[in-house]
Amino acid sequence: MKRNLLVIAFVLFFTKTHSQVASGPTVASYFLAKEFSKDIALYRAKDYAVKNVFGKTNSVIEFEMDPLAATSSGEVTSLVYNCKELKKEGLILGFFGSRWNDAGVIYQAYAFKDLPASKAIELMNKIESVIKDKSKYLENNANSNNIYFSYDDLTFVITINAYTEIRIFWEGFDASWDGTAFKRTKRRLLKKLD
Repeated sequence: MKRNLLVIAFVLFFTKTHSQVASGPTVASYFLAKEFSKDIALYRAKDYAVKNVFGKTNSVIEFEMDPLAATSSGEVTSLVYNCKELKKEGLILGFFGSRWNDAGVIYQAYAFKDLPASKAIELMNKIESVIKDKSKYLENNANSNNIYFSYDDLTFVITINAYTEIRIFWEGFDASWDGTAFKRTKRRLLKKLD
């Protein structure tokens, strides 16, 4: 009897841990999913920049790329790039988040949005001016008063609770960019692009 129970337990354990199709997301698998860091964003953004910003070439091209800031949640990472040979510089926003596939398996999705230098500076200035212009409205009824606007294919929703929260909606991502990470991004971006 004990032997039969041991065999059944072994079969159930083996089936659950080695099955190819998950029965659905579990709370444990969600919390065990790998978080993204600035290092991971930098690693993946280099591939994106070479393929989508700079383009293929047989020449040896020099470029710089530095992570500027990441939100504490890891949902948004900002990176600056500069390629003097190709005369390209700008900001890459890295978006990271959990997704579920058709089989119910959780995986980490990511995508990058390129903003050439002029557009990046324009966006940073717009966010800053919108927050300044609407601060009285936002602070008047915290948690309830929100503002939103679109820039290119990005949509921003801004709320002021105890801190400024900037939510970015893009390509199915709903990422929270806190005010501290935004200010750090702008300050470091302007310094790097000088």
